[in-house]
Amino acid sequence: MISSAFIKLVPKSSQQEITIEEVKHLFHYYKEITAKTGHQLSWNYAHSAFPYEIHDVLDMKENMLYLKGTNEKYFAMIVKIGADTIPLEETNESYNQTYIQILLPKGATNGDKGKANEFCKFLAKKLSGELHLFNSRIMYFYKRGS
Repeated sequence: MISSAFIKLVPKSSQQEITIEEVKHLFHYYKEITAKTGHQLSWNYAHSAFPYEIHDVLDMKENMLYLKGTNEKYFAMIVKIGADTIPLEETNESYNQTYIQILLPKGATNGDKGKANEFCKFLAKKLSGELHLFNSRIMYFYKRGS
């Protein structure tokens, strides 16, 4: 069974649109900062923190990345960029809401789901987004209220 989580870029997010290249850059940044953490602890944490190879999906029309696991504990995940049209309640207008979708394909492991949750939280925090987790719960990483 395929399951997915979403990071939605809302009006209060740090940016309203994102490209697959920007997401790839954020993953490289994640790898860099976790490697520094491991260095400070005298532990090779970089490989454990991001146990995937990043592959572009070139034969699709969609903006996607394929993260292939590098050991038996991790199979794969798919990262996809999309947009939904959201109607505004106050007016008859609407806007496009960009989202990042993290998909766990059939065959994904518990390790993949744990890493996907980590990556989702990292991306949502960096982008001040709204995270819709695999279990349908929502986490808000942007300032709410007036």
